[in-house]
Amino acid sequence: MKILVTGSNGQVGSELRELAKAYPNIDFLFTDRATLDISDKIMSARVIKEFRPDYLINAAAYTAVDKAEEDSLDAIKINATAIEILSEICAQHNIWMMHISSDYVYHIHPDRPLLETDETKAQGVYAKTKLDGDQVLLNSKSEYCILRTSWVYSYYGNNFVKTMLRLGRERDELTIVADQIGSPTYAKDIAETLLKMIHQIDQSNERSQLIGVYNFSNGGITHWADFARKIFEIENIDCLVKETSTEAYGAAAPRPKWSVLDKKLINSSFGIEIKDWEDSLKDCLNRLKSDK
Repeated sequence: MKILVTGSNGQVGSELRELAKAYPNIDFLFTDRATLDISDKIMSARVIKEFRPDYLINAAAYTAVDKAEEDSLDAIKINATAIEILSEICAQHNIWMMHISSDYVYHIHPDRPLLETDETKAQGVYAKTKLDGDQVLLNSKSEYCILRTSWVYSYYGNNFVKTMLRLGRERDELTIVADQIGSPTYAKDIAETLLKMIHQIDQSNERSQLIGVYNFSNGGITHWADFARKIFEIENIDCLVKETSTEAYGAAAPRPKWSVLDKKLINSSFGIEIKDWEDSLKDCLNRLKSDK
């Protein structure tokens, strides 16, 4: 089996690099923007045709939510236009595309976990471009799985967990938003899930029935302030967390107040077990601690 991974220097891409060591029977090609600019149709076609993958994991994305408000052209190019390019090439060469999307596409508050079939009301440039990318795949002729996830952090890259570890040790108190509800998701768990899904697809006699949108996040529900408190509790960091509202925080881009995802479909379709967010957080913090 051959798997091409885009965005391999990002959080999920980096976790896939690490996991690849445990899959000697899979031939991986890890690419970044320098080796595969997914918004470049000619370059994308050449790299994909030369490697001839069975599966393409698109872990590349424009994820700077606030910056996207002023940099919409780049966000559109990476989150939407590039998906159209990749899906067309994948369709031509019978390559199954695994695409990572976002809870931001929903932006509704039904007071229950969000279903894949719920309406989407994306707000802000980042959210709208991610939804546009999803729509491209939904209307394409390629075989695909769209994985919508939330609140991603990792051992790699810059993320909320690492920021809290740094600021918690530098300051006596922090003020953090407490009215956005969701589930933190460990990029390592996303990477493992993608590879498990690919294995199931590869073994299936009815692959076409697995095409579609799937929600995935870690289990449990929290808000950002309590997420920070849990990080400080586990690491014995003495930092007071004060709560604020989304409106008072005043970020440039709108944030969904409700990001709790229903994961029953991915469990029933692929047998994916959902790890609790606190357990996954401990795993990530242990890895970070081992570097010291």
